[in-house]
Amino acid sequence: MKTSDGETRVSSLERRRESVVAGLDAKQLAYLRHFDNLSRRQRNDWSFMIGRTPNQMDFGGYRFQLAYMAYALALTHVHRLPAAPGALRPTFQRLISKILEPEVWMYWRDSSKAGGIWNPHLAGRPEQWDPVAHDNIMYSAYVQSMALMYNVLFDDARYAAPGSLTLEYFTPFWGDGGKPGGLDRKFEYDQFSLNENLYWQMVRNGYLGIACEPNCVFQICNQPAIIGFRMHDLLKGGSTADEVSRGFRQAWEQFGGPVANNGHLYLYAASDTRTPVPNAGELPWGDAWYASLANTWNGEFVEKYYASVLGKHVLEGPDGTRTIRPPKPRTFGARPIENDTCDFGWLTVWASEMGDATTLEGLQRHAERHMRPTVYEGGRFFPRHDEVSDAEGNYTCVEPLTGNVLFAYASLNVPHGLRQLYEQPWAPGHFAEPNLAIVGDAIEVHRAYYDDARATLHFTAGVRENRPGDSVLRLANIWDRGSWELQRDGQVVATGDGQQVHEGRRVEARRTEHLLDLHLERNELSTYTLSWPGGGA
Repeated sequence: MKTSDGETRVSSLERRRESVVAGLDAKQLAYLRHFDNLSRRQRNDWSFMIGRTPNQMDFGGYRFQLAYMAYALALTHVHRLPAAPGALRPTFQRLISKILEPEVWMYWRDSSKAGGIWNPHLAGRPEQWDPVAHDNIMYSAYVQSMALMYNVLFDDARYAAPGSLTLEYFTPFWGDGGKPGGLDRKFEYDQFSLNENLYWQMVRNGYLGIACEPNCVFQICNQPAIIGFRMHDLLKGGSTADEVSRGFRQAWEQFGGPVANNGHLYLYAASDTRTPVPNAGELPWGDAWYASLANTWNGEFVEKYYASVLGKHVLEGPDGTRTIRPPKPRTFGARPIENDTCDFGWLTVWASEMGDATTLEGLQRHAERHMRPTVYEGGRFFPRHDEVSDAEGNYTCVEPLTGNVLFAYASLNVPHGLRQLYEQPWAPGHFAEPNLAIVGDAIEVHRAYYDDARATLHFTAGVRENRPGDSVLRLANIWDRGSWELQRDGQVVATGDGQQVHEGRRVEARRTEHLLDLHLERNELSTYTLSWPGGGA
């Protein structure tokens, strides 16, 4: 596979260095602003995130948007801003808080009763309130993987505390038939208890996977759980991810492998009859979503599969653009089925993960021309648009998941970026390196990495105009390394030794406990280097 400059793929370490030195461009930064804006909205304010299907019952629901924003932040941290945990950690925390909100998971009370088009023979099951206890891997795996990923990325075990992942719903207006105080449902978990619950569900189902709706085991929706198991292994040791992925592969081999006779991935299998259901409509999301995630543990298969199906989904357009085949109308009896499939978005993500620059850039170019990129409160996104095509036949459909998240994810990713995060996100000693530990709300970080060979922390940052909040950067792991020098745009602005600040010129610098505080001026973007001439040992 060729990159955009025609060279064969270079090593992941070289790629990672290229992306961290480059930092963020203007569009990438604006995508992150949009994530941050959405994460800060008040409870139950889902502006810009509401899709076509009510009650969170399709593939573009809040849970998916929140989770893949978090995954995109993870990719940004590992591949573009490795020395700026403080720029990304607060947004990640807010996304986890939001995915625990009842509006995100209350659909399960109804979906758990079964009796739908995929499981009509199970109609009449009692409703289930706990959205992570059994089945519903389309939600539980995202809570599990987000919490564990957060711990891996930021060395912060807050979601390991008992009850730190609590799901609660209360209303005084209806209840359980006479019990005082209305209806109160509360389910307490943490990242480890939830992970263990998912593991044993996998085992009990013979590693085929955990069901989404009752009896429906989707290949796609079990991939985040495998990613979560890998995050658990990185934290605690062990090989749960290897065990589960190996078992998953073997379980699907009973059907001849994950691909059906039509050359596309099976969508799901019925738990009770062990009957696989193919992607009969050859829906792009059915291939691209699974493969974008399974590249973490099943990369050899995914690379071959990408080459075999890409041409079935992606079409060449004018001026180097790429588009997708319009979806065929779907019906249930005489009733049209309308839902957010996010075909275009998932194909864009898949191209980014595979390092296919030609396809990625072509899809992005089409989106820029025909999908109305918008900037709101400094954040960049593509607003929802339900019409499949315009008068000229250009594909124009944008679901909230695609417009809020997937285009941004693809832009922030690097070739095989999720696979690298899965295999080994950080080098040994990462958390002991100098970094931007706390970033004031008014500050934006464009670049941040530590060059160990030169004992230098590089970062580019500035204060956003008309942005409320403080403008203090708090740096960690600065002391006990010897004498240091801080430069801003090539000029020395502060010096110090292993214990204290000696002099601050044109920048206010002071030691506060174990941190070095820098008070940035509200001016243009500046490039900083903090270096230890003696090696910073």
